[in-house]
Amino acid sequence: MNVATQVKPHRDLRSRTQKRADAAADTRPRITLSFYRYVNISNPEVFRQRLLDKWSALDCLGRIYVAKEGINAQMNVPKMYWDQFDAWVQSQTELAGIPYKIAVEEGEIPSFFKLTIKVRDKVVADGLDDATFDVTNTGDYLTAAEMNEYIDDPEAVIFDMRNNYESEVGHFENAITPDDFVTFRDELKRTPELLKIHKNKKMAIYCTGGIRCEKASAWLKHNGFKDVKHLKGGIIDYKRQVEEQGLENKFKGKNFVFDERLGERISDEIISTCHLCRQAKCDTHHHCKNQICHTLFIGCDDCLEKRRGYCSWRCEQIDKLPEKLKKRYAKYYNQYIRKRKNFNKTKLA
Repeated sequence: MNVATQVKPHRDLRSRTQKRADAAADTRPRITLSFYRYVNISNPEVFRQRLLDKWSALDCLGRIYVAKEGINAQMNVPKMYWDQFDAWVQSQTELAGIPYKIAVEEGEIPSFFKLTIKVRDKVVADGLDDATFDVTNTGDYLTAAEMNEYIDDPEAVIFDMRNNYESEVGHFENAITPDDFVTFRDELKRTPELLKIHKNKKMAIYCTGGIRCEKASAWLKHNGFKDVKHLKGGIIDYKRQVEEQGLENKFKGKNFVFDERLGERISDEIISTCHLCRQAKCDTHHHCKNQICHTLFIGCDDCLEKRRGYCSWRCEQIDKLPEKLKKRYAKYYNQYIRKRKNFNKTKLA
């Protein structure tokens, strides 16, 4: 291997529990952000190592995907190192001028507890063959003000490009929010057929930070949709623009995020209901305390206390089994049950 293309191994040998504990013990204020760019990266492995070396030195935490097509990053940075982080990012040829989406709010716990940078075939798992359509023929951007105009226009179609467990806790007024999409791959596959009656209407699509809509808008245009636009910067930047410009906030509820916070509040409305009692208004997500299950569910404080953090009585009993039996059950569950299920906000008994 050429010396110039060698990459150094990097392994964090701490346990998952220790990583969480160390992150929680680090009380330095952090800035949570996300950013993405579709850009040609000739050697993703070398690019990954460059990011890893610098961001490790700055104590950054997060989950970053790198591919030949670009980068998709969700991370946090110690506030004390923000200027150094920003200066370095903007000095990189592949990242110069890249816009950040700064989190609406920080949680009580760190948004990430480790730094993971992975090389992938794509920066978003979309299931599409990019060679079959023009991925650069994306829809035009919409500002927050323009998005509000679309929402108020009875002739416009507003479509949520996120999964059902995301839209359940928050979405725009008048948006179409299919309740059976559990992966972006599934949504892209089925959306052209679902929306075919709206092909000739003007359409606005949106997602969390904008990256899913880049590909989705090009895919819809390829499938014959005449006028597709997408919200620039997604829900995160919409919130910023609304506050800075004094606009009416037409997003109701929470914005689901894929980090330890599991959500950030965009408006005061609570539009979802506890999955356990099915009565209390609630939009707080939890993962089942039984690590074999780890189901994502919405739970009110009363139910969470009564169930002791488990999604069901069955999971609580399984978690009490001797470690040897739990390992056997985990092997069975992962081999025969989990493989048949998509990541889903399982409806609970």
